Amino acid sequence: MHAEFDFDGDVVLVTGASGALGSAVCRAFADAGATVCGSDVVEPGEDTELDRGEVAFYRGDLTDEADAERVVSGVVDAHGGLDVLCNVAGTWKGGTPVDETAVDEFETVFDVNLKTMFLASKHAIPHLREGDGDGAVVSVSARASLAGGEGDGPYRASKAGVRLLTETIAEENEGDVRANAVMPSVIDTPQNREMLPDADHDAWVDPADIARTVMALASDATPPTSGAAVPVYGEA
Repeated sequence: MHAEFDFDGDVVLVTGASGALGSAVCRAFADAGATVCGSDVVEPGEDTELDRGEVAFYRGDLTDEADAERVVSGVVDAHGGLDVLCNVAGTWKGGTPVDETAVDEFETVFDVNLKTMFLASKHAIPHLREGDGDGAVVSVSARASLAGGEGDGPYRASKAGVRLLTETIAEENEGDVRANAVMPSVIDTPQNREMLPDADHDAWVDPADIARTVMALASDATPPTSGAAVPVYGEA
């Protein structure tokens, strides 16, 4: 059985669009007929959907509220509305225990992982509510958010924040906007393979497979699902 998604006529905003997972989410929605807008603080790589202009790119630092509001308003003004927000922007920093972690490292992790999700959602939700109950927010949490661990406490805490904020958005917008999260473990990207050359790469999940789960949560295939955090870590 093969699921087909149809987002024709829908406007989708993807944050963190220049990264491996963000670009996969952009590609998936574009292939399903959506009007896709990508945002990132980093310019898209060469020969990608964003670089070729197949996905509209809105450069912005979504840790800054004025930039977040500008990006969301720019998408709505250009395309007449917003149906789906995918909060993919994120980073990982770790390796030291809490008592040895620099405060600027802590702040960076929380800003990129949680503050961007908060600000993009804050400014998108009023527009998503206009979709007669069809609006959706899908954010990226992490398997690591489910428990404490050694050496990456700020990352785990920030991703737990994404889960809890997802539940809050779902509760506050019941009947108007659905909000869900996905929880990857290690994603199979060139950067992760370079960082962990001796790991079992076959156990990692392809970004394209995670993107399909994001689409499912944003689609009418999952109408009763809101406030959920869905594992997408396969065998990892």
